[in-house]
Amino acid sequence: MTPYTAPVREHRFVLEELLEHEVLSLPGFEEVGADLVEAVLEEAARLTGDVWAPLNASGDRQGCVRRDDGGVNVPDGFADAYRAYAEGGWNGIGVDQAHGGQGLPEVVASAVQEMLHGANMALGLCPMLTAGAIEALIQHGDEVLCERYLAPLVEGRWTGTMNLTEPQAGSDLSLVRTRAEPSGEDGVYRLTGQKIFITWGEHDCAENIVHLVLARLPDAPEGNKGISLFLVPKFLVDDDGAPGERNDVVCTALEHKMGIHGSPTCVLSFGEREGAIGYLVGEPGRGLNHMFTMMNAARHKVGIQGIGVAERACQQALAYARERRQGRRNGAECAIAEHLDVKRMLLSMRARTDALRALALTCAAQMDKARHAEEEETRQRAQARVDVLIPVVKAFSTDQAVEIASLGIQVHGGMGYIEETGAAQLLRDARIAPIYEGTNGIQALDLAGRKLGRDGGAALASLVDDVEATAAALAAREDLLALGESLAGGAADLRAAMAVVLEGGRDPEQGADAIQAFATPFLSLVGHVLCAWQMGRAALVAEAALLDGSTDPFYHAKLAAADHALRHWLPIGRAQRAVIEAGVDRLARYAPDGD
Repeated sequence: MTPYTAPVREHRFVLEELLEHEVLSLPGFEEVGADLVEAVLEEAARLTGDVWAPLNASGDRQGCVRRDDGGVNVPDGFADAYRAYAEGGWNGIGVDQAHGGQGLPEVVASAVQEMLHGANMALGLCPMLTAGAIEALIQHGDEVLCERYLAPLVEGRWTGTMNLTEPQAGSDLSLVRTRAEPSGEDGVYRLTGQKIFITWGEHDCAENIVHLVLARLPDAPEGNKGISLFLVPKFLVDDDGAPGERNDVVCTALEHKMGIHGSPTCVLSFGEREGAIGYLVGEPGRGLNHMFTMMNAARHKVGIQGIGVAERACQQALAYARERRQGRRNGAECAIAEHLDVKRMLLSMRARTDALRALALTCAAQMDKARHAEEEETRQRAQARVDVLIPVVKAFSTDQAVEIASLGIQVHGGMGYIEETGAAQLLRDARIAPIYEGTNGIQALDLAGRKLGRDGGAALASLVDDVEATAAALAAREDLLALGESLAGGAADLRAAMAVVLEGGRDPEQGADAIQAFATPFLSLVGHVLCAWQMGRAALVAEAALLDGSTDPFYHAKLAAADHALRHWLPIGRAQRAVIEAGVDRLARYAPDGD
């Protein structure tokens, strides 16, 4: 099985530009220089490559085991690997220093997150959920909750979960039935109910687990407005801040899943005895709004997760293609990496992964701007871009990760379908990412419906302005003219599709239906164009380096990836304009039951 090597050079390539233009110009980040970033990336590479990655295959084979007492044993080595991560201070690298973190830019934290997921997606899910719990507490927790729970979460001594789904309440959380009864003590409640699909809901890697749970108060109305958010610890916390008595929450089962076998996905039962003690987070009835603080952060991280798996699939496919000898070229036996069809697959995998990474890090850089820019107008503009980019990063990256992992199997041929090579695990693991934190169909509806409609497409249009500027810069270079023309065509297609989607949403008779029909092809078009934009920028940087005398093959590979992205991959996305312009009448009349 191919060892994992964190793509430090690829991250450095993207970060050098983003840190200069998106982050280092912001107040408070001037001290974050190239040396520090390089040190962080190199140390993260050692942790992920030496400690986390070797456990990926063994964790998949061994899986998790629920004990008779309701506890869960994770695969051998996972607990030590997690503790190495926490003790190294990695859990708080992106958390503000005021809350005990290191305060590094989100764009750097995102690069580290990709390495974690590329090394071991199942284990990487644990700190991913904890990061969301930290953000929710910072944004909505009162002083008492933050004082008691925030520091151990930031340090990684405790982990966090997100408890939304119930057997009858999946994407429609208005159907949540878990109840929270006042205990008689101010701010303290007793919860009863069941939650399913709870990632890392029970394990033996940390001292305590902090569950953030959606539930209804006794007088709550039906629907979304009746849902509140509660903090429910696995162990109640003593006055000195130490975990004490076990709370009334227990893992009753582990889900048997297609992939991520090393990640304990739990059924949690609250209140089998006297009721699980929980504490109200934020305002009553606004739990769904507060939970979306976690959800929004998690959606970007899920996109990063998909990119991590895609990167590992690239590495594994390339290593196999170099070793596997079959067929002949120029009269001699050769490795399959020499065959043009295999080259096509390898280049497609690499170009897509590089493009997705650059877009996700661009989104992270905009998050940094939205949080730290001095001017309110700059912060608002950056946040508008983040709002548009997050559903694209989440949905497009994870859809593409599945395709990239599948291509990785194809490169292996029959050996890819055999578990021992590890290629199959990557596809099995990647397949959950388009589903959780809001299915990709929901992300598409969010983009085409809410995000596009609320400002008439202004935020997305400003991104297209940047795309067109890059297309013009490419077209001004004789060697890159064809790339510029292709990118300009993609931008034009996207503007035309935006107009169709906006007009369809205004149709009083079928506006909602039209948006549902348009949403997924529209997100695909947006993703292809924005990723091509990133690779167009990469081509400009790479060509400039070569013209300046560099002989580094990295830049030649980057130009090849950019050419593939803009002239071979982008046309697939541009075809979505025709899908959108085809209209929704036939789809609306289709009867799945045949009537």
